[in-house]
Amino acid sequence: MELQTVMVLFYLYALILGLVVGSFLNVIIYRLPLGIPIAKGRSFCPKCHVLIKWSQNIPIISYLMLRGKCKNCGEPIAVRYPLVEGLTGLLSMVSFYVFGPSLQYLLVFVVMALLVAITFIDFDTMTIPNALVVALMVPAVFSFFVFPEPGFLARLIGIFSISVPMLILTMIIPDAFGGGDIKLMAVAGFLLGWAGSLLATFIALILGGTVASYYILKKRKDKHMPFGPYLCIGIYLSMHFGSAIINWYLGFFGL
Repeated sequence: MELQTVMVLFYLYALILGLVVGSFLNVIIYRLPLGIPIAKGRSFCPKCHVLIKWSQNIPIISYLMLRGKCKNCGEPIAVRYPLVEGLTGLLSMVSFYVFGPSLQYLLVFVVMALLVAITFIDFDTMTIPNALVVALMVPAVFSFFVFPEPGFLARLIGIFSISVPMLILTMIIPDAFGGGDIKLMAVAGFLLGWAGSLLATFIALILGGTVASYYILKKRKDKHMPFGPYLCIGIYLSMHFGSAIINWYLGFFGL
């Protein structure tokens, strides 16, 4: 089998894995904030509560075949479901492109899946569940053994480099950051090291600031904006392209 064919099959695997896991992430995103056990029974329609057959639960395909409506009650199925599935599949392929068929890819895939769940839950509820932050600690710890860089000291400093300033700022300005944001960046600090953590936060500030500026221009002052999703985007980008971005930036100074 030619190498090109093998790589196509690998990318197809990464896509399918992402789609399937994305379907499960939809369960987490819906159930976790409501306190419904994730492993309790099959998926069901949130409107009529009828159990969804396996043939109606194929990522993206079932949504298209059902024309975006529940087969039992006819209520519209939120476009969020195929969006999460497609996004997870796409990000899985990006991760495979960067890390290839390796243990690094599998670890990054787990991190990515947790970041997707955190992002959408924070958008919905303005909170980041402790359970997901704790779950993120597992691949963060394993990353020390899978990735040669950053070193342990850089990771240790990373735990405090962003989380502590965020905590201090929140003590000075109440609700400047949520507790979930602070805990997320503490875990991300060990995952990325202090340099990667700073980059992730910088990306989040740019993205979050852009969205906040849009709200201000539209005079939507009553709109509360979660910061966690932008931190998750920053973490993902830093995890994949952090070294390249930092080296590119330092190149302007001849470093």
